[in-house]
Amino acid sequence: MFKKQIIPLLFVSFSILAGCSTQAQGVEEMDYDQTKKMVVDILKTDDGKKVLKEVLTEEPFKSELVMDNTIVNEAIKTTLLSDKGKEFWKSAFKDPEFSKAFADSMAEENQALLKNLLNDPEYRSKLIEILHDPELEKELADLLKSNEYRKHLKSVISETFESPEYQAKIQDILLKAAKEEKK
Repeated sequence: MFKKQIIPLLFVSFSILAGCSTQAQGVEEMDYDQTKKMVVDILKTDDGKKVLKEVLTEEPFKSELVMDNTIVNEAIKTTLLSDKGKEFWKSAFKDPEFSKAFADSMAEENQALLKNLLNDPEYRSKLIEILHDPELEKELADLLKSNEYRKHLKSVISETFESPEYQAKIQDILLKAAKEEKK
């Protein structure tokens, strides 16, 4: 793909150079090797590099170069499935900042996936089957009866009662009840 984009650029450069060179050299024609050497020399100059950078940074060119390139897609697939790729992902997910950024980027897709799964009858039946498993019910009951859970629940309730928002709601409820009592 890259070569396909550079060829027209080189052709235009060659045409311009060929037009200029016939004026400078008169009727004498340049052969292929001389033209190639001249184009390469021009591309190695600061101006040539600047023009190439401009062409490569143009948005339409960048999107075509990356999006249409099947080699890039295959390289990504191969890298992800290789042993080195697996090691990279293992080490990357150990970094909490990376894990958070990755989770945030996938949050909408995960939410949509879960909503779709909940609408799938087969998934729902398996989920219900798991929740009705006697072993799971026993473990949940044991967990809810544990002292650790009770302490946690007590602290959550205390925090809730202390929050200004909840206190305002309770006050509104009590005022309504007092008004109704007066009636």
